[in-house]
Amino acid sequence: MRVVIAEDLFLLRDGLTRLLEANGMKVTAAVETGEELLAAVAADRPDIAVVDVRLPPGFTDEGLRAALAARRAHPGLPVLVLSQFVEQLYARELLAGGSTGGIGYLLKDRVMDGAQFIDAVRRVAQGGTAMDPEVITRLLTHNSSAGPVATLSPRERQVLGLMAEGRSNAAIAQQLVITERAVAKHTASIFVRLDLQPSDDDNRRVLAVLAYLNKKEEKN
Repeated sequence: MRVVIAEDLFLLRDGLTRLLEANGMKVTAAVETGEELLAAVAADRPDIAVVDVRLPPGFTDEGLRAALAARRAHPGLPVLVLSQFVEQLYARELLAGGSTGGIGYLLKDRVMDGAQFIDAVRRVAQGGTAMDPEVITRLLTHNSSAGPVATLSPRERQVLGLMAEGRSNAAIAQQLVITERAVAKHTASIFVRLDLQPSDDDNRRVLAVLAYLNKKEEKN
């Protein structure tokens, strides 16, 4: 698996490179700016780009804008965004293009858990999702006061949150200590309440839910 990293902090950039390569991946480029990210992706289309939201020179949203530009230039490019904080605007913009390829949004604290981070990289590279639980909580909370999301039961909201993290039915069942059959029933109910059609493809199912939440957030 070929990876491009865009991170301005040398120690974190070097640490990510070592961690990825220790797990059998090839870092084709480790850059500091959005412009360098675009050049690296164009030079050798990677399997995934791992990008810090805030890059030089302004340290606002340069990384995100570069990631979105890279996805426009190379549709379907999987992108895993790293951020120090939960910033709903950034999450919404990323989710808006979720139907065209793997997406992820993790807080940098999650990088401290090497196994969890590597799992997220692989999942996103394969077209799935890896959304930080805190990001999902913020999105769900933002949309909880009105609309179909407000009709979900507490258990359905738990299931939806775990779905958004990219968990399988089996993993959700284990996390909530319920049966897979119960998870399937909750999932079916969620899709009915949100007016979304169920799918056997877990990744597309999660992306559809996230896209729906994003769409509702844009209207608020």
